[in-house]
Amino acid sequence: MIDDTAEDARLMGIELPDEKRDNDYEVLPDAWPAVSMFLRVQTQWRVGMGGVIGLDYGAVRWLFELEQVSEPAELLDDLQVIEAKVVEILSQRDG
Repeated sequence: MIDDTAEDARLMGIELPDEKRDNDYEVLPDAWPAVSMFLRVQTQWRVGMGGVIGLDYGAVRWLFELEQVSEPAELLDDLQVIEAKVVEILSQRDG
């Protein structure tokens, strides 16, 4: 994935700090469909009084249909692995 953050900030007149990032990660080809789908649904969270609960599966299902996902059960399994890790990280931040 290409990080256009610096270019976007420049176009909007925002000056970013000169910090070098060391958090680039390789995505295995088999994992790319789930990562790509997560990036598409990453704003579709269910939130309760205790914080983030998980993804809104109605939105996930709609996007699966829109994208004509050929193996939705398999992709959902992979997406749920990412979802669980994000919920875990967010829960640690809140608590």
